[in-house]
Amino acid sequence: MRPAFLSRAERPLAIAHRGGALLGPENTQKAFAAAIAAGAAIVETDLRLSADGALVCLHDADLAHLAGDARRVAETDLATLKRLLPDMLTLDEAIAASAPLGLLLDVKLHEPRILNPILAALDAADALARCLLGLRDIDLIAAAHQLPPEVAILALVPDPDSISRAQAAGADWFRLWQGEATPERLAAIREAGMGSVIMVGQPRSVAEPGYPPFPVGRIDEDGIADLLALGPDALMLDDPRLLIATRAVTGASSI
Repeated sequence: MRPAFLSRAERPLAIAHRGGALLGPENTQKAFAAAIAAGAAIVETDLRLSADGALVCLHDADLAHLAGDARRVAETDLATLKRLLPDMLTLDEAIAASAPLGLLLDVKLHEPRILNPILAALDAADALARCLLGLRDIDLIAAAHQLPPEVAILALVPDPDSISRAQAAGADWFRLWQGEATPERLAAIREAGMGSVIMVGQPRSVAEPGYPPFPVGRIDEDGIADLLALGPDALMLDDPRLLIATRAVTGASSI
């Protein structure tokens, strides 16, 4: 079944990274609401597991950046996380806050057992058809073969040349970082029958050669114009308004 968010005619699709981290506090309802108002097609959020088994929308493995607390998310219970970060969303809350847009879940966990509770939450909210499940290794993608057919899988794997392996494992989409996005790789993704997502900015806190001079999620108009020339299916960025405005001027459309 074709995921519902793919019915949108605009290309490339605008994915609001961390819910739209330049529109509001990252991975929060405020950012989600701003991304919806801005015209994003998909909101992306991160998934981790609390000490007591709650699926929570936090990017970092610890609380240092957001709460000035050294504790790890996996060692902290949900009640404490909510006390330290009142705006933090659980998966159930993120599903509700993202409607009616597509929802990209960047699953920071690698164990196959995590798939069942994620799917149960999506199914209970009737949100399977608008979910893009981001998985970070080939083995986990292969383990997800039993997913309902309406759930699309995005390969968030580290090797940009593992396109054929990701497709063989069952991925529907493939992510490239901006510095990895070449015409040859975009063509290989298309030839494999997958959708392409380009993540803008730097993948590391320290700049790497060949990457744009922006942190993760950030880009300027010239950078967007360069990426549009490659013909991706989607761009992931902190402020989807930049893509939407550039797309309107250039007339970028279906790939």
